[in-house]
Amino acid sequence: MTTGTEAPRIALDPFVTDLDAESAALRAAGPLAAVELPGGVPVWAVTRHAEAKALLTDPRLVKDIDVWGAWRRGEIPGDWPLIGLANPGRSMLTVDGADHRRLRTLVAQALTPRRVERMRERIEQLTQDLLDALDAGDGTVDLKAAFAYPLPMYVIADLMGIEEARLPRLKVLFEKFFSTQTPPAEVVATLTELAQIMAGTVAAKRAEPGDDLTSALILASADGDRLTDAEIVSTLQLMVAAGHETTISLIVNAVVNLSTHPEQRALVLSGEADWSAVIEETLRYSTPTSHVLIRFATEDVPVGDKVIPAGDALIVSYGAIGRDEHAHGPTAGDFDITRETRNRHISFGHGPHVCPGAALSRLEAGVALPALYARFPGLDLAVPAAELRNKPVVTQNDLFELPVRLKP
Repeated sequence: MTTGTEAPRIALDPFVTDLDAESAALRAAGPLAAVELPGGVPVWAVTRHAEAKALLTDPRLVKDIDVWGAWRRGEIPGDWPLIGLANPGRSMLTVDGADHRRLRTLVAQALTPRRVERMRERIEQLTQDLLDALDAGDGTVDLKAAFAYPLPMYVIADLMGIEEARLPRLKVLFEKFFSTQTPPAEVVATLTELAQIMAGTVAAKRAEPGDDLTSALILASADGDRLTDAEIVSTLQLMVAAGHETTISLIVNAVVNLSTHPEQRALVLSGEADWSAVIEETLRYSTPTSHVLIRFATEDVPVGDKVIPAGDALIVSYGAIGRDEHAHGPTAGDFDITRETRNRHISFGHGPHVCPGAALSRLEAGVALPALYARFPGLDLAVPAAELRNKPVVTQNDLFELPVRLKP
């Protein structure tokens, strides 16, 4: 078996200039690829479906950053641009075992299926308001800025009870939070301000509870146990970050996929295929989350003919996994909403840490996409697909903008 010191590393492009080619290179390296994150940080990446499912349920891989040898040795600076994703504070994302079950149970009491479904009417109204504004324009628009971004951001603000006046600043902060290009001097300040905004929301809801998730998290209790304020703050930051970014990318990528595959668009617009098929195939083919950081090996973990040494870090490369031919056959690289395996993806994770907001993201896309195309069935890209540019975010499959013509 080989270790990280023996295998050549694939450096992830901090500017994400060609995610498809990078994902293909990762898959070609085998189920476990030695990679380098921006900043020269060496990690492993799992690139195939079956191996990812196994590793995501392997108790030898944990979220405790103190297991990471490079962190303990001081090789990872505190102002590393991705430190907020590697060490985001204590929440259900960053703990395992009994601690994780405790936090997950308390969060599940607050984020119930009923609470998510109650958001449907608000999502439908926001969608119609945004479409009305689009209809009043000149027919050419940046669909991301005018529709795909504001919808999930307003939804997550409503769900969490965050003041709408804070949304413009949160947009700036989360762009810095995810970007590989954030200057080191701004990294700690960004994390601090995000925590302050979330802490302010928690304090306001403690003083005056409402019908929102933050208030529900404050009140959640199991056997007399409650979340601490620090745990609620970290949970809010996690859910706001994941809750809006994933849905933005899902809507944007679905529109790009339908525009570049007119035969698939014809199937769904004619009713021969369902919008849920578009959503699931988009999640598989162009997953919103390209890489998820980070798990750490408590002991040597063999994967195929390689091994993750104890103390090394692992990322989950969903962009590569979604097009794994071992899971989806020789046409894995094709966008096909009639594909039998379209629901077999793990783009929302797998195992104990599966994304708790998956149902909300699907609900938003399930309302937004059919309403968008019902209003603008001739919607198409306003520029060639090759000119669309990815944002410099190694964890998100996201575009700077999405110029479209709403009508032929």
